[in-house]
Formats: sequence, C-alpha cells, structure tokens
Amino acid sequence: MDSIEKDWCDWALISRPYSILRDCLERNAEEFGLGFPNPWAEQIIFETHQIHFANCSLGQPPFSDPPEDVLLAMIIAPICLIPFLVTLVVWRSKDSEAQT
Repeated sequence: MDSIEKDWCDWALISRPYSILRDCLERNAEEFGLGFPNPWAEQIIFETHQIHFANCSLGQPPFSDPPEDVLLAMIIAPICLIPFLVTLVVWRSKDSEAQT
C-alpha cells in the first residue's frame, strides 16, 4: 500500500490495494491453518489504519442524537404497539379455534 503517495482518504484509489492486502492476509492465514479474521491479521489491518488513515476525516459530520421529542416518539410508539399486536394475535387465534 506504500505505492500510493497521496489521496489515502479516496476510497476509489485505495480499494484495490486494500483488497490485495486483505487477500494476502487471507491466503497467509490459510497457509498457516488459521481462520480469517484472526488476531494476527486484525493487528496488521489495525496498524495499517493507524499509519495510513489516521488523518482521514469523515466526508460527512458524525451523527448526533435526535431531538428529545423525536427520540421519545421512537421509544413510545413500539411500546404502545406491542400490546395491540399481542391482543390482535390472541383474538385471531381464539377466532380460528372457534371455527374448527
């Protein structure tokens, strides 16, 4: 991966060397009778990331928590929906037992 001088953060340029590194690690793991991923391969990938990708920033800002009212709605909606669905299943199962 040292053949690329710049643009470490451009995935279009990095994807092929990165895939070659991964394939090499998989083949070596297979030759040594190790599964993949394994601690040795993970350490190499981790060190590669620390060396080459340490200065890459995200193209988009990191996600943040939603506003509190949206969060409460997302929590309360399933909680209210579950008893309704349980009631519906029980009612339908009793209805089908009555028909047989």
